[in-house]
Amino acid sequence: MDLNWGILLAIFLINVVYVTLSTIRLMLTMKGYQSVAPFVAMVEVAIYVVGLGLVLDNLDNVISVMVYAVGFGAGIYAGMKIEDKLALGHILVTTIVPENGWEVAEEIRGDGYGVTISQAYGREGSRFVLEILTPRSNERALYKLIHEIEPKAFVISYEPKYINGGFWTKRMKTNRAQVRDNPKEDPFEEE
Repeated sequence: MDLNWGILLAIFLINVVYVTLSTIRLMLTMKGYQSVAPFVAMVEVAIYVVGLGLVLDNLDNVISVMVYAVGFGAGIYAGMKIEDKLALGHILVTTIVPENGWEVAEEIRGDGYGVTISQAYGREGSRFVLEILTPRSNERALYKLIHEIEPKAFVISYEPKYINGGFWTKRMKTNRAQVRDNPKEDPFEEE
């Protein structure tokens, strides 16, 4: 069997790019980026047609199909890594602490997070439930902070689809206005 390494490399790279774009487009669509997602989809489908054409032209070569499959897997992995780095959107972190919930909430607020606290009752008695909304780019830092403050905390995170009102809506509007009025200033920079 005669292998054309250039075609195999092209099939692999095209599929990696196609699937990476497909994964990113799906994430953009789910997070409501309506102006960017269709553009990514157009580029994605053009690349897909070229890659699929190369595979179909070399369908008699099993290695071409295998390279296509490996490129598909690598593209999913790359797309997930890129989306993780972009950290689009917000997360809602529910943290349940067994005691000293008010102090934990105040420490978290001291680092700039908005915290809503309520009392609850669990299997082992009274608990405090903290609801914390943060940009996904702060997710790991928040987990670390919670663990440092209260190692026994039970933590679950969700991705909210809709946010309106409260601490974050006011902050986001203020930040947008600051950027619009003073584009060279960083609205998150502390004085």
